[in-house]
Amino acid sequence: MSRPTAWLNRYVVPPLTALSENTYLSAIRAGMVSVVPLTIIGGLFLIVCFLPVSGWDKVVAPWLPLLQVPVTATFGLLAVFVCFSIGYDLGKRLQQEAVVSATLATVIFLMIQLKLGEKPEDIAFSMDSLGSKGLFTAVLVALICVRVQKLFADHNLVIRLPASVPAIVYESFVSLIPLFFLVVLFWLIRFVLGVDIDHLVQTAFQPVVFALNTLPGILVYAFLVTLLWSVGINGDNAMDAIVAPIFLQYLAANVEAMTAGQPLPYVTAYGFFTAFVNVGGTGATLGLALVMLNSREPGYRKVSRLSLPTQVFQINEPIFFGFPIVLNPILMVPYILNALLLTACTFLLMQWGVIHKPFVNVPWTTPPVIGHYLVTGGDWKAAVWGALSILIAMAVYYPFAKAAERQRLKAEAEKAAADPAPPPA
Repeated sequence: MSRPTAWLNRYVVPPLTALSENTYLSAIRAGMVSVVPLTIIGGLFLIVCFLPVSGWDKVVAPWLPLLQVPVTATFGLLAVFVCFSIGYDLGKRLQQEAVVSATLATVIFLMIQLKLGEKPEDIAFSMDSLGSKGLFTAVLVALICVRVQKLFADHNLVIRLPASVPAIVYESFVSLIPLFFLVVLFWLIRFVLGVDIDHLVQTAFQPVVFALNTLPGILVYAFLVTLLWSVGINGDNAMDAIVAPIFLQYLAANVEAMTAGQPLPYVTAYGFFTAFVNVGGTGATLGLALVMLNSREPGYRKVSRLSLPTQVFQINEPIFFGFPIVLNPILMVPYILNALLLTACTFLLMQWGVIHKPFVNVPWTTPPVIGHYLVTGGDWKAAVWGALSILIAMAVYYPFAKAAERQRLKAEAEKAAADPAPPPA
């Protein structure tokens, strides 16, 4: 094992592995994943609303308000669903009644989104904060509420009814005291003291939100994801708990801008990485499979051919661990380099207006080129860039892959020379 690899294994891998397996980060990650289907459904209706076909806007104009209802019901309530999902998952992980945990967190989140009017009947929800603008608040509220619920349960500061009582009634009363405490606490903070929790949270996260929509920031993210994968850690899982709420917020803002007929504000919205950078999987390994499809080395050739069908659907574990790329310095370099190159080029093409920015979320298993086309709402130039991305990935991998091939063939030849076949009997 090389000295840099040994150093990574000793000092970098253990803390990052612990981070990726953290209970709270895992709950955030699971909660964000659970709302992805909602964004896909909303995105499908958005495509119908703004299909890039000449004259389509006039055809769809009478139906536009109706078609935008599912968009509002999904993107417009994202924070509510995220809060419920994270509360549910964290409740399970902390061995609480998951439905009760999710309900408790959602009640508190909805309460702090109320706006007071001059009269009691004027109280209404702040709809902006129920969508993308309230995502960070939803995450924090879910974590705090379920943690408080667990704290009360651990110290037996709950009402416990006899075991003969139906389970649903029993759990409802168990949550009564922590719910009362949380309602009073957040009521005091939000309405008595007048603290704008959403604004406070948004201000705290603003530097990260800003950085990830810049070229240097997104390049750092791409480097970290592929570096983690290169040492055997699922880089997407490790980083998703931090970045998924931000990318989802970008996507929702782009959707809002599209429906309002305004320029899309964010380049790196949800779908930027899955479609434009992870071409055939992280590190654009589809290019590696195509380069080694007819390799002179039988092992590389077999792995490439077996992995190609899965890579068409963005699943690259067979080639990633089959070659392997993990902890393999020769292939780690082009693996990381491809991610950086495709990130930079795609970012600049979108920033310059050559191809559209993402505003439609599609399943991450959508094949390259098709995914490029759909994520941008039907931009044919994005599809062309998707095809060119595969060729670029192949060009980057080629010299390194051939070096690895020569190295393995040499090792096999030396082994055959050192261990000649026995003479025939």
